[in-house]
Amino acid sequence: MKYLHTLLLPLTAVGVLMFSAMSPAASLEPIDGQGVQVQSQEQNGITYLSGGIGEDESKAIQQTTGYNLHMTFSVGTGNEYTSDVNVVIQKAPGQTVLTLDDAGPLVYVKLPAGKYTVIATRNGETRKDVADIGSGAARNLVFHWNDAS
Repeated sequence: MKYLHTLLLPLTAVGVLMFSAMSPAASLEPIDGQGVQVQSQEQNGITYLSGGIGEDESKAIQQTTGYNLHMTFSVGTGNEYTSDVNVVIQKAPGQTVLTLDDAGPLVYVKLPAGKYTVIATRNGETRKDVADIGSGAARNLVFHWNDAS
């Protein structure tokens, strides 16, 4: 029994440390609204948010509801946010529904149900993913580039 206590104590400590390290990412702390400049925009009948530079702005976007596609753009080994991404969302090949220049690091979009191809380009390097948008939870896409320059 003493051996079991000796083993469980360090495991419990690790679990507590991991939980406290993860909790700031899901923080719902109040935001300084004066520093936040995020406003919803519309293109071709599609409403979206683009921004997230600075902690208050990124929290403001992350706390927004009603957007069914969430995209995050990052670079480098430290996964730093980047806001120099060109985004194209297509309903079908050649049928573009949204085009954004210098978007990010967070982009939240309200899309009608359907299957979409998302093309994200940074410094000439393209990433693609498919988002099947339905009535369930928001679809999260993360686009990462290794080169931070």
